[in-house]
Amino acid sequence: MARPQPDREADVPVQRLRIRYAKRGRLRFTSHRDFQRALERALRRAAVPMAFSGGFSPHPRVSYAGAAPTGSASEAEYVEIALAERVDPDRVRADLDASLSDGLDVLAVVEAVPGTPALPELLTGSVWEIVLPGLTEGDAAAAVRAFLAADRVEVERMTKKGMRRFDARAAVVRCEVSRASARALAESRGECAILRLVVRHGTPAVRPDDVLAGLRVVADLRPPSPPAVTRLRQGPLDEGTGEVLDPFASETRAARTT
Repeated sequence: MARPQPDREADVPVQRLRIRYAKRGRLRFTSHRDFQRALERALRRAAVPMAFSGGFSPHPRVSYAGAAPTGSASEAEYVEIALAERVDPDRVRADLDASLSDGLDVLAVVEAVPGTPALPELLTGSVWEIVLPGLTEGDAAAAVRAFLAADRVEVERMTKKGMRRFDARAAVVRCEVSRASARALAESRGECAILRLVVRHGTPAVRPDDVLAGLRVVADLRPPSPPAVTRLRQGPLDEGTGEVLDPFASETRAARTT
């Protein structure tokens, strides 16, 4: 019988990189677990010098934050990796993007500035676009007014702990009807309405489908075809203006001064 190997000591990270990536097209149906596997394979192919955890079964030190629901596209997904050697973030962006499938696209890589808040602490709000095929802007606007006028809109969602009932209204900072773009009209193949939604992150997390459920509750808004949901931005929420800011702002400023 082979003798058990001693537990491996954890690597001490010498650099941390924060990555913004997009989920586009058919890859929006990629689950969070599927993406984790794809990213770890891409890190190996790109020869990124990852720092590993200790113990009997060491793993690359990767931290995920604020993943979009399966089925939603996104232009603002984030992950942080810890490295055992210093590297050029721009080189990692290019190599990692080339190692991932088309539709999982690496948009930016920055070095985490020591002393800045952890990535999950920075991601306190999201901007979503919801394309509602077969609905007019007038129908959508009336439903949005009813939703925003309500003090509380209770919806139900199945969770790992069973059916849960919660307020979908409190987390919505802003909800408005936007003019349909040529892209949205092409994707919906006809008339559609578009909602632009700013949501505050919290527990339980209020997702775009929860807001759509709330619109059904208050105004019986029911798109004849499945909505197309895209996260446009994710980052620190400015409670005063309702804007979602760039979580890489401090790292970008630091890079310009070095």
